[in-house]
Amino acid sequence: MITVYFVRNGMKIRVDVPIGMTLMEAAKKYSVIEIREITADCGGSCACGTCHVIIDERWIDKLLPMNENYAELDILEFDKQYKKGLSRLACQIQLTKEHDGLIAHLLDEDIR
Repeated sequence: MITVYFVRNGMKIRVDVPIGMTLMEAAKKYSVIEIREITADCGGSCACGTCHVIIDERWIDKLLPMNENYAELDILEFDKQYKKGLSRLACQIQLTKEHDGLIAHLLDEDIR
């Protein structure tokens, strides 16, 4: 198990998850507090952008880069809250032991 944190309005939501899940699956399955900002409408197929998170700067280099075969960047660039170099789709982040302590910031619901 590893621990990941989702940050909403400065407050951390701690989620303990098994290695191998995606960050999106962790948000949907293991959150004690409902993470309503991640609706995951496409179920994790990199088709909708509803699992957009902002990865904490300290963690971005520990993630695999975006896969050019998927439309992740194309989807993210259309979001009003897109942050170049930090925005990612949580469905595309496969969690490993190196991600223990990962911090992902949730988007402002009012802007969506």
